[in-house]
Amino acid sequence: MNRRPIANHLSARASYLDTRKLCQAFLPSNPALGANTQFPVILPGSLLRPGKPEIKEALTVSNGLIAELMATDHIVIGTSMYNFSIPAILKADIDQIVRINVTFTPQYEGLIKGKKMTVILASGGIYTSGSPTEVYNTASAYLRQIFGFIGITDVTIILAGGTSAID
Repeated sequence: MNRRPIANHLSARASYLDTRKLCQAFLPSNPALGANTQFPVILPGSLLRPGKPEIKEALTVSNGLIAELMATDHIVIGTSMYNFSIPAILKADIDQIVRINVTFTPQYEGLIKGKKMTVILASGGIYTSGSPTEVYNTASAYLRQIFGFIGITDVTIILAGGTSAID
């Protein structure tokens, strides 16, 4: 993560801009959890046996990502659409922040309240409302659903389509 001060900020809370470049690398791989796997979605039950070092490590990564999310007022995600959905690297990070009793309750109530999110979704095709290919844009629906699930319901999606026409 990169942190830099904002010169003309509106409030003391908005005095820093934090950025995370997901495209640089996947979350660390953990061979103890299976061949070529990323950290799993953290679920309750037998997986979370106290003292398992791979679980402690997975929770450290997850807790750090959740702390970043909780400290943020406005989340901006710039991503591309691959095969009508989001890139795996973004999905891997999302899987780390969707945790029962941390970001949602057992009754499926989101615990992250009062946040705003803007998603800029770039795609080669045009998937805007009313276009013949609008129904293929599953990325927007997924992002609204998963972030709404954890309580972030103020989500604006900006479709930046037609990038395949750019030379």
